[in-house]
Amino acid sequence: MPSKPSTDPATKKSRPHSPRAEVVFRSLATTAGAIIVAAIALIALFLLIRAVPSVLANESNFFTSTDFNTSDANHLRFGIRDLFMVTVLSSIFALVLAVPIGIGIALFLTHYAPKSLARPFSVIVDLLAAVPSIVFGLWGILVLAPQLEPIQTFLNDNLGWLFLFADGNIPLASGGTIFTAGVVLAVMILPIITSVSREVFNLTPRAHIEAAQALGATKWEVVRMTVLPYGRSGMIAGAMLGLGRALGETIAVLIVLKTAAQPGQWSVFDGGYTFASKIASAAAEFSAPLPTGAYIAAGFVLFALTFVVNALARLAAGGRVNG
Repeated sequence: MPSKPSTDPATKKSRPHSPRAEVVFRSLATTAGAIIVAAIALIALFLLIRAVPSVLANESNFFTSTDFNTSDANHLRFGIRDLFMVTVLSSIFALVLAVPIGIGIALFLTHYAPKSLARPFSVIVDLLAAVPSIVFGLWGILVLAPQLEPIQTFLNDNLGWLFLFADGNIPLASGGTIFTAGVVLAVMILPIITSVSREVFNLTPRAHIEAAQALGATKWEVVRMTVLPYGRSGMIAGAMLGLGRALGETIAVLIVLKTAAQPGQWSVFDGGYTFASKIASAAAEFSAPLPTGAYIAAGFVLFALTFVVNALARLAAGGRVNG
């Protein structure tokens, strides 16, 4: 009877290496990466080319002026000081609110909640990212703003000596303040921060956790000595990604924030426009090249700002991989 062929993996011939397939795959991967880099560079170049003529024709200082008047194409007067102030202040305020809550939720889901509760709760948190921006905006101005008015009044009455809580340029009763917009943005970026932090916490080496438990550490001591130090770069990356999302948010902020009657003074009770909401509010008037270029110039600043924030987030995330 003929013997059966051996099934020992050691006796099987290895599949021949294909240099051609390796070259093709490497070329496709390199091309895909180059396309992304080229697209970003072309976007930046387009914005710069369209913005320069308007900036040169600007009769105000682009960086320090509070005016943004493009109604007369022959006498453009526009600056980004207030746009920068509202954008940064609302985004940072949202970050201050969202980061502790997001990290707390991530720790609860990974180290405290039973699996039967952690899985559905994680899905619910992630589903927040699927809610349209316009829904958040309507909820913020119609439901949330009236509930936040007593809190804003209390902070203004008791901490008004601090510039952040000083009198704003719109009535608190209107609800359309940076404070309200920041709370709405915090809810919107919460899924990003929670998701990134949760994934990093789950990657904590089991040996580190067991070593801390063997020394008699409590649950909180285990988290403090092993989980949080290991996930530091991930938490920073999640916060930076959330900040990038907040900086570019348009519709929700446009609905919530009320137009300022006078220039803002870095108070969370101011109103005004962010870069994105200002551009969106005037999109229907983009007809003449020079006035349109003024908004493109503001868009270029926002593009550069978000690019830097996301690059920093990438560097922070890469620090854990390389370390």
